[in-house]
Amino acid sequence: MLETKNNATTIKVRCLNNGVIRDIPRGTSLMQIAEILNVKLDYPILGALVNNCVEELSYEVYQPKKIGFIDITHPDGMRMYLRSLSFVLYKAVNDLFPNARLRINHNISKGYFCSINHMEKELSDADILKIKARMHEIIEADIPFNNFVEETEVVIKKFEASGLTDKINILRHRGENYAKYYEIDGCIDSFYGYLVPSTGYVKVFDLNRYYDGMLLQLPKKDDPGRVDTLIMQEKMFEILKEFSEWNQILDVTNVGELNKYISEGKSELLIKVSEALHEKKISQIADMINTRKDEVRVVLISGPSSSGKTTFGKRLAIQLLVNGIKPLNLSLDNYFVSRDKTPLDENGQYDFEALEAIDIELFNNNLTELLQGNRIKLPKFSFESGSRFYNGETMQMQPENILIIEGIHGLNPQLTSTIESRAKFKIYVSALTTLNIDDHNRISTTDNRLIRRIVRDFRYRKYSALDTISRWPSVVKGEEKHIFPFQEDADIMFNSAQIYELAVIKQYAEHILMEVQSNNPEYSEAKRLLKFFSYFKSMDSRGIPPTSILREFVGGSSFLY
Repeated sequence: MLETKNNATTIKVRCLNNGVIRDIPRGTSLMQIAEILNVKLDYPILGALVNNCVEELSYEVYQPKKIGFIDITHPDGMRMYLRSLSFVLYKAVNDLFPNARLRINHNISKGYFCSINHMEKELSDADILKIKARMHEIIEADIPFNNFVEETEVVIKKFEASGLTDKINILRHRGENYAKYYEIDGCIDSFYGYLVPSTGYVKVFDLNRYYDGMLLQLPKKDDPGRVDTLIMQEKMFEILKEFSEWNQILDVTNVGELNKYISEGKSELLIKVSEALHEKKISQIADMINTRKDEVRVVLISGPSSSGKTTFGKRLAIQLLVNGIKPLNLSLDNYFVSRDKTPLDENGQYDFEALEAIDIELFNNNLTELLQGNRIKLPKFSFESGSRFYNGETMQMQPENILIIEGIHGLNPQLTSTIESRAKFKIYVSALTTLNIDDHNRISTTDNRLIRRIVRDFRYRKYSALDTISRWPSVVKGEEKHIFPFQEDADIMFNSAQIYELAVIKQYAEHILMEVQSNNPEYSEAKRLLKFFSYFKSMDSRGIPPTSILREFVGGSSFLY
């Protein structure tokens, strides 16, 4: 009976999109299965989750599977779209400027900043229009993305011949016998993750001048038929540019170069220089505040989850003391409204990230009293009972004091509406990753923060990776609503990302991610992050100073949290 079952010509699949269960021929591709089961999504099917693993539509099914087809509205679908569009962009640049080197850099202004180096002349607006036109031609031709698996050394030679030398160190580091690459019309490339079936799937995009490069714009998340509106982010671009230039000085612009640093025993130097840069930037911010000490009374620190706001605030306080300014901390957490007044989200759950979850009136009254030199009773908030209480603690500001207020609403003008602008100094903190895997595979800032949070939540809050990953979409949604719209209102931005940190945090994250079991929907994300870490050599954490922002996540900090 067992032999008959294994040699069966059909297998049973369950489609999670429409609930259909059907026997289909062994070896049927996902694209064919979608047609057989008449799967209809709001937008074109780009791939599928097969037993909670992302697969391309060319994937052939030989065993019973649970299949959930995805389109661009799914995070993995959007990633497939971006990779595929990136390949089209590279193909267009390679066709028009064979000796040029395309680099897909940062996520900014609701798009991706791209630079082109080694051109015979400066990139012009006319050049960008030619590239965009060539992309449209490639897309209209609907060329298949062919994928091949060959011996690694053979693939390395092909990359060398194509000038893709930035990929070679990573291939050698991974130590695998075979490597995968893609091809369209004689142009080859490799990607961290899967692509859509053909170029005709990525019709919605735009390409425009952005400072000294280009901005590749993708479809809107909530309306994929249209491109997201370009919003200039000058302050964000300047901080990213500054750190990118610093990466180039160190010759560490991609993971292959980072791995080389580690292999050559230069980890300690990289850590020291990186941490010194952070200390210098924090000192400069404190000096900026000091130049305005006659008017600035409140420092507002905002930023997304796991950006290192807390440690940054503590290090800034030290630098302010060096300048003779004594900081006081006023915690927003103690100004939550009572549970019965907490707003609800669209799912009927308490929305603690909404501005209305804060007692704005009480907060501003207390702020005004403090700035007038009056003593206030400090409120406390019990998260267990969902109510405010007072324990007798008070606060009063002296002339040498300055208030530091940290929280996601820090840059929202409604939070401090009663305080005049000149009395406020606003800081935006985030882990703005400037390291790439290679020229065409960027490292997501959101992924950097998610990894930090997975490690911190496991270490200090006893949350599993599954718990953190399942909560993450809600966290990001809150950030997009309450934090990101106010980024450019900051007086200064601070980049908390360290060029070396993912090589260090790898040893803490991998075993946590491995605990996510394959029958959980979060497994696909855990598997993706584990593959991501396979590109990095591990770096020892012993050389990281106890005041480092990274210590907030991996432990060993000299600060109390």
